[in-house]
Amino acid sequence: MFRKAAVPTVSNGNYLQGQANGKLSSMDSGQPAREGKVVLKKKVTLLRGISIIIGTIIGAGIFISPKGILKNTGSVGMSLTVWTVCGILSLFGALCYAELGTCIKKSGGHYTYILEAFGPLPAFVRVWVELLIIRPAATAVISLAFGRYILEPFFMQCEIPELAIKLITAVGITLVMVLNSTSVSWSARIQMFLTFCKLVAILIIIVPGVIQLIKGETQHFKNAFAGNDASVMGLPLAFYSGMYAYSGWFYLNFVTEEVENPEKNIPLAICISMIIVTVGYVLTNVAYFTTISAGELLLSKAVAVTFAERLMGNFSLAVPVFVALSCFGSMNGGIFAVSRMFFVASREGHLPEILSMIHVRKHTPLPAVIVLHPLTMIMLFNGDLYSLLNFLSFARWLFIGLVVAGLIYLRYKRPDMPRPFKVPLFIPALFSFTCLFMVALSLYSDPVNTGIGFAITLTGIPAYYLFIVWDNKPKWFRKLLGK
Repeated sequence: MFRKAAVPTVSNGNYLQGQANGKLSSMDSGQPAREGKVVLKKKVTLLRGISIIIGTIIGAGIFISPKGILKNTGSVGMSLTVWTVCGILSLFGALCYAELGTCIKKSGGHYTYILEAFGPLPAFVRVWVELLIIRPAATAVISLAFGRYILEPFFMQCEIPELAIKLITAVGITLVMVLNSTSVSWSARIQMFLTFCKLVAILIIIVPGVIQLIKGETQHFKNAFAGNDASVMGLPLAFYSGMYAYSGWFYLNFVTEEVENPEKNIPLAICISMIIVTVGYVLTNVAYFTTISAGELLLSKAVAVTFAERLMGNFSLAVPVFVALSCFGSMNGGIFAVSRMFFVASREGHLPEILSMIHVRKHTPLPAVIVLHPLTMIMLFNGDLYSLLNFLSFARWLFIGLVVAGLIYLRYKRPDMPRPFKVPLFIPALFSFTCLFMVALSLYSDPVNTGIGFAITLTGIPAYYLFIVWDNKPKWFRKLLGK
């Protein structure tokens, strides 16, 4: 029998424990908060919602290495087509999450929607993998890019010491954790500023590219679809890389309970953000090809830096700084959003109860934020982070595909559920098929790494029965879990 924690709202020092079973009142419930009850405030406006999505999607990839798509498509024209199609497919997925976010008004994103549609076991497996591996590894990887590029202007003539990169990365991670533990408002304000910096960085590339086009620099677009033919395996892998570059459109759904007027602001923020990102990505790649040939792009370690050096002279020193700020914004947005998943999972009884506590004065889910700090530091200083991400990248798309399939299932299971925003059925059908196709492709193209990732994911099943279902735990085991 599945057991959920049933803990009343009680004061505990500087924290307040939220109700279990997902009943911590969402601020749109219309129910007055009981005296002494602390909830997460509705501080995410439309503009802040847009900044969360854009600021988390745009990381280091578009500035450093868009060559994965070019390598697998074989031509300039085909790579630009893939960038565009991946943006449209990501918009479809985002629209599906917009419907889910307006009819299920609880934070938690993937976890909450899987729990509503398919029950506790797959939901627990999702949060288990996210907490132990995916989020710490993903945060460590993007943080390493931050550390490398923030130090780049100081080491122009030599290699940056790896220890220096890791130390400055550790400082960056700690700063993000402190920021998200201290104030929701300040975290959101800084995210808006960093999103502005990202868009400025993209414009710094796009505007000179447009000027180059006006001057007639179109030689790299002649016979745009000529070149190496994309292989049967290469083209799907290019789509995989493209979808990864756009991933992050789902993060606003992690903080649904903190969004003002979610029925209106969630769909608007998602649509505006995806249009901006798609147009920005495609135009940035067009700008690259006005100055850099396909062969040169494949050889470049950091495409934006190569582009800036050719067109901007000394001003190119600013590009690594903008890349570092972009990475910091992705770190901040990811921690801000994913901590809410752990908060909600704890509230449902799937994680230790302390993670559902809210700081009385700061109104932040402080334990759910800082739980990631030691895990991320372990990932940073030990192990092959990129292998871990390769092992588990398929898990992200497996569960996202499952979430969107759950939307279709809920249409039939709960047809009377209020749906202020509703997408045509072909959109979730197409998107869930695309996700599951990418998962199947990864099993075929890289069975070893994907198989390891699949095995790691499956460890969530015995963990579920050990930590959640097993009622007759010995006292020492309960004490260890904080029960």
